Amino acid sequence: MDWKTLAATLFPLGHAIAEQDDFLSGTAQVGERTIAVIGTTGHAPIGVEIALAQAKAVLQTVREAPGRPILILVDTQGQRLRHRDEMLGINSYMAHLGKCVDLARRRGHAVLGLVYDQALSGGFITSGLMADACYALPGATIRVMGLPAMARITKVPLETLVELAKSNPVFAPGPENYLRMGGLQEIWHDDLARRLAEALALVEADRAAEPSGDRRSALGLARGGRLSAQPVIDAIVAGGHVRTA
Repeated sequence: MDWKTLAATLFPLGHAIAEQDDFLSGTAQVGERTIAVIGTTGHAPIGVEIALAQAKAVLQTVREAPGRPILILVDTQGQRLRHRDEMLGINSYMAHLGKCVDLARRRGHAVLGLVYDQALSGGFITSGLMADACYALPGATIRVMGLPAMARITKVPLETLVELAKSNPVFAPGPENYLRMGGLQEIWHDDLARRLAEALALVEADRAAEPSGDRRSALGLARGGRLSAQPVIDAIVAGGHVRTA
């Protein structure tokens, strides 16, 4: 979905979002509240420039608008595969972005992610997956790595990975599989403005009940897509032994 169409649907009360070199930033109205909007478009490759621009926008919101909710719009092909970016340390730039999102959460900003088109690898991990909760549209493309590329790197036959993907969401792309693993809170099928308002209310209610909580592992266990993460967390917290299915 084109980001302008998405913004018009998400924010019927208006927005002031601008695009510059595939980077999105601005504000929007959700009910009576103003939220910050940060993101990417055009299947943006995340190079050092966009990583820094997103981090700067997050820090500016923390500094100038304490407590303002932040919505991260995700459409990225992952980190930019250029020698220049690698030599400059793109991994550190992306880690910096993730830390800035974490800082915003710790300072009381409700942070939501919305995958509206494409979300791949590190570009997704350091943006939408760093939010308090991440959502997606039904037609979104989400994956860490394509199965052919995974086969080349792991030396596991592609046919084996395709078969594993049928029963194990870790190997399979698509929002439905990330929903099963708990990476996505929900897939929004209709009335996006209402869904966004409800998601903000849910995050803020969860924060009030458990300020440091993260529901992803519990959701993955309940949905049958990620069976070991929550038992491991529980065992570490309790100081006991790990029991997994």
